[in-house]
Amino acid sequence: MNTLWKNRFILMADDDIDDYYLVRDAFERTSFPADLRLVSDGDELMDYLQKRGQFEDTGDDSLPAMIFLDLNMPRKDGWEVLSEIKAIESFRQIPVIIFSTSSEEEDVLRSYELGASSYIRKPSTFEALMSIIEMIGRYWTGIVKLPPFQTMGKGGENEVGEWDE
Repeated sequence: MNTLWKNRFILMADDDIDDYYLVRDAFERTSFPADLRLVSDGDELMDYLQKRGQFEDTGDDSLPAMIFLDLNMPRKDGWEVLSEIKAIESFRQIPVIIFSTSSEEEDVLRSYELGASSYIRKPSTFEALMSIIEMIGRYWTGIVKLPPFQTMGKGGENEVGEWDE
């Protein structure tokens, strides 16, 4: 695994625990094993990013290296969350990959208009999912140049760090 991802994690926002387990298993079986964490809806995702509520005193001030975001979630859907993430300067650089069952053109267009980094339709087989995870890993760890990552400081302000080379 590329050392750029050492001590970094992917945050997955999805209300379907089975999807999380499948994605986690796919990461574990590919050359892109990632620390995958789960939140079950958009409100939890924003709480996680802003270290509020149940995530306030976790002792972990790091932001995710990437977010896998489902569109159809209870309480706050993926589009609402994507709009919020891209409106907050300290979160704007986090790559957000829409990971949805929808292949509707309107959903794809709206996601990109709101600032999604990628739109991936959830595959129907585990083999296809593993292939997608492999491609994501190759792309994000071997091809693109990422900006410095940010963490949230103790006072809520951002602190900038460098990816491990």
